[in-house]
Amino acid sequence: QVQLAESGGGLVQDGGSLRLSCVLSGRTFSNYGMGWFRPAPGKERECVAAISGNGGVTYYVDSVKGRFTISRDNARSTVYLQMNSLSPEDTAVYYCAATEYTNVQTQDDLYNYWGQGTQVTVSS
Repeated sequence: QVQLAESGGGLVQDGGSLRLSCVLSGRTFSNYGMGWFRPAPGKERECVAAISGNGGVTYYVDSVKGRFTISRDNARSTVYLQMNSLSPEDTAVYYCAATEYTNVQTQDDLYNYWGQGTQVTVSS
């Protein structure tokens, strides 16, 4: 019943910015922790950023700290990923995911629902 719809990907130059959005429908948004994932060597998905159900706790993988910001607007049932200072290494399909845990989760197998992904391409 839960559905996730991602948007905001695109093509940007090295150093540019994008803002990804993901809307959850079907259930109460605040009951879910949310995360953004991308493919990574050695595993299916790497958790780029995650946020607790009430927005009070966040996580970032080391490679994006200081550049990316995850946030959520529970009134809009939307989670965002603001990506600044993008580099070609950030090029990937980014997936929005929801977990029934309301605290922060970083393992992909703990997430229950997944979006279809949105392509981010950073050119040099």
